Amino acid sequence: MKKPILQGIGAAVILALAGCAAPQQGAQQPSTQSQQTIQQTAQQQLAGQSVLAVNWFQQSGEYQALAWQAFNSARLAFDASAHKVKGRRAVIVDLDETMLDNSAYSAWQAKHGQPFSDKTWSEWTQSKQAVAVPGAVQFARYVNSHGGTMFYISNRDAKDSAATKANMEALGFPGVNDKTLLLKTDSSNKQARFDSVKASGYHVVLYIGDNLNDFGAATYHKDNAARRQFVSDNHARFGTELIVLPNPLYGDWESGMAPGYFKLTPEQKLQVRENNLRAWSGQ
Repeated sequence: MKKPILQGIGAAVILALAGCAAPQQGAQQPSTQSQQTIQQTAQQQLAGQSVLAVNWFQQSGEYQALAWQAFNSARLAFDASAHKVKGRRAVIVDLDETMLDNSAYSAWQAKHGQPFSDKTWSEWTQSKQAVAVPGAVQFARYVNSHGGTMFYISNRDAKDSAATKANMEALGFPGVNDKTLLLKTDSSNKQARFDSVKASGYHVVLYIGDNLNDFGAATYHKDNAARRQFVSDNHARFGTELIVLPNPLYGDWESGMAPGYFKLTPEQKLQVRENNLRAWSGQ
């Protein structure tokens, strides 16, 4: 879901407190222009905080290793399912930061101090410049050539379906068509689309995603305490039925830090991020 100048979290907190504090009696209210400058600076701070995550995502061998590890585990789990499931097997995967790497969009946000917006995300999607996550194409081809069917279920907007399909086909993903590529038409809750795959006669043997919401409605719009509880309750399924790809760039874990997070001002978001740090006291 920026000027290339990064300042410390402490400066961000000062800005946040300045933006959130109630004005003292008799104090002069900041002008509209001053308030806009404060918000713009805070937005730059928010975007700048993602730079190291983007660096890790794009540069580290560790990220690539984790991606391959996820798809190697997925292949073993898919093979094992052949002995348990009779009939048509399906693998449901998310797209963004699961099969497709959109980190260039995140880097653009960081460099230009820009928040996520549907408009710029659609422009990025229409550019068809996403690259494949390591191991994703190979896994998709393996499933489709070994008795399974890949279903690509994403919260990309349905209006971007043609561009998404073209991007994926250029990268070598197999079986991308109107039946298997299910984008968002109304709700971002994927459960109805998952159910439609089952209703068409498939046994879903694996779910793969970078967000707990990619595994069903259980964590949809829930806070992080509930999301962590879901993981605890389902820990035995990870690696066998549920496969997670690493994504430090964005996700519902961010909105899970505070109620109504995405409706907060940039200054308030900075304060929420600060408040959610579990820090050493220094002693």
